[in-house]
Amino acid sequence: MFNEKNNAMKRLTVPRFFITVLMVLAGFFALSSCNDNDGPDIPPVKMEDLKGNYKGKLVIVQGSSKREGIKEFKVKKDTISFDEFPITEIVKTVVKDPAKAEAALKTMGKVKYDLKYAAVINTSNNVIELTFAPKTMELQIPVDGANKKTVVEFVAKQKGYYVGLDQTLRYALTAEKITVDGTLVTPYTVIDYNFPFCIKN
Repeated sequence: MFNEKNNAMKRLTVPRFFITVLMVLAGFFALSSCNDNDGPDIPPVKMEDLKGNYKGKLVIVQGSSKREGIKEFKVKKDTISFDEFPITEIVKTVVKDPAKAEAALKTMGKVKYDLKYAAVINTSNNVIELTFAPKTMELQIPVDGANKKTVVEFVAKQKGYYVGLDQTLRYALTAEKITVDGTLVTPYTVIDYNFPFCIKN
């Protein structure tokens, strides 16, 4: 009985040993290929690489609520332009009644937004770093036959990056404050707009 168990353990242990060896060898060859001067060179990133039409993942987080989707935008010389900025969370923060919020969203339609940035090339990491200067967003939200003048203050808490290695753009934006008819919305849970992986169309 003991021999049978011992043989079974050997049968289990030997494949695991070979898997470990293969993993170590794979890591070694991967490192070797990274240091191989004959390998393909990654071209240095240029400012012109940043411009274009993008599509990417958008993750919107407000407290415990999280929503994901795909968003398109255009990057120009110093501006990221949205033809349709996602305002659902903003409107639902201002209009608490779900039915009225949905009606307001339908009436408002598409909302454009431009995000200003300044860019510099980080040659050591082969990335373009973007420092944002978000402007406020002004909305007229229709409720019960009247418009609520809504001002949204955005901040960018960190830099954005265009990565030369995989030619992707990553950045984030936060709706930090909302004012309605001159009154600050309180209590208020900030809305985070995260763009973790965007590529050109």
